Amino acid sequence: MRLSKTIRLAYPALFALAFAPAHAQEETGEIIGGELEVVEANTLDELLKNVQDRRVVENRENLRREQEFRAQRDRQSKMLDDARAEKRRLERRGDQLQAQYDENEIRIGTLQDQYNERLGKLRELFGVLQQVAGDTRSRFKESIISAQYPGRGEWLGEFAAEMGQATKLATIEEMERLWEYLLTEAVESAKVTRFTAPVDRLDGSREDTEVMRVGSFAVIDETGYVNYDWDLDRMVELGRQPEAQFKNTADALFEAEPGDLVSFAIDPTRGSLTRLLIQKATFGEMVGTPFGGIADGHCYLPFCDGQGDYPGSIIILVGIIGVLLAIERLITLTIVGRKVGQQRNQPDAPSEDNPLGRVIKVYDDNRDVDTETLELKLGEGILAEMPALTRNIAIIQVISIVAPLMGLLGTVIGMIETFQSITLFGAGDPKTMASGISTALMTTVLGLCVAIPTTLLHAIVNQRSRSIIHILDEQSAGIVAQHAEESGSPVTEAE
Repeated sequence: MRLSKTIRLAYPALFALAFAPAHAQEETGEIIGGELEVVEANTLDELLKNVQDRRVVENRENLRREQEFRAQRDRQSKMLDDARAEKRRLERRGDQLQAQYDENEIRIGTLQDQYNERLGKLRELFGVLQQVAGDTRSRFKESIISAQYPGRGEWLGEFAAEMGQATKLATIEEMERLWEYLLTEAVESAKVTRFTAPVDRLDGSREDTEVMRVGSFAVIDETGYVNYDWDLDRMVELGRQPEAQFKNTADALFEAEPGDLVSFAIDPTRGSLTRLLIQKATFGEMVGTPFGGIADGHCYLPFCDGQGDYPGSIIILVGIIGVLLAIERLITLTIVGRKVGQQRNQPDAPSEDNPLGRVIKVYDDNRDVDTETLELKLGEGILAEMPALTRNIAIIQVISIVAPLMGLLGTVIGMIETFQSITLFGAGDPKTMASGISTALMTTVLGLCVAIPTTLLHAIVNQRSRSIIHILDEQSAGIVAQHAEESGSPVTEAE
């Protein structure tokens, strides 16, 4: 029995030795302080002892692990019991809160019914006050009077929001304040008053300026009309003033004394028409500024930055030349005509500073010739004076004829541009066609504006030239007749 037990205990060791390399020394373990110290096993007894010691260590480790697992199991069980207890507590609390919620719902419904019953017709008052406050706020936002009485819109917005919620009743003070705002708006709409307010200038600065408010229609200062910006809730200087006929009324009103009666241009749209008027092209923008195109790099002709573009610039340039020539002829012929008139009154003292004096000088130099020769000499003298008297008159006539033709050419060019715009962008947007149409119409206007005065100037200078030539012919014929009478020879009929 003991032998078999020994063999059974040694069997694992023999099994290990069977697979161990030859002459290898096995390591055995020795338990020191609860830990297994590895030692070499040189014999079967040592190997058996080592296996037995390993089994003791493993049993102790398994026992320790089993104790830890049981302790962890006990803790998890306790935590589970605590969680279940907390769940039951919260469920009871939830049931209590649900019961309280249902009770509060019933109570709120009862109180709401009592509130609605007691509120009665006051509910309509909330709606009326909300509507009036909202409408008044919108009206004040677009009112110029808000420039003098700022801050009304904010309070009206808050008041309308409170009335929309219907959480509290409007006080007597709030209703009186609303009524006061409405009454102030009505009273101030009929007043012309001065006050000081900040005005945003074009250079970006803001300065307190004395302004004058004309009811709820316009605000002006010393520079003219001032725009009230509804969105920014402040006054802004206009980019430019409207036409002189409107600007002058603003200047007259601002400089007027109390009690004075002056005419003033009122904008019934409270600024909308004024903003449109300042966008209207002025005469200078339509015609163009002298050599304005050079600054923009467009062209080198004068006035080419206007709506007439190149054709209009050429028409204006030609018109300026025609007018200058006409003015020069008019001044020259007026001076010559005055000298000829003076010479006509003094035929015995000829002067060479006028055509008639030079013609009379020809007679004085040819008193001894026969009548026919004298007539030829005087005709030659008159022909010599005619170029100076008729100089540039034909050019003025040509300009008066060519100007409307050039305007017609500009009209055709403008219509071509218009149809090109229609081809590219369609006819849906009139602004794409505006440039070509403006060129067409403006060149026509410029052509007529040049043709009409140059035609009149041509008629005037031509008549003055002819009158001087007529005087020379008349005096020449008189001199020939006098010479023939003195010499006793017949007068040959002039062609």
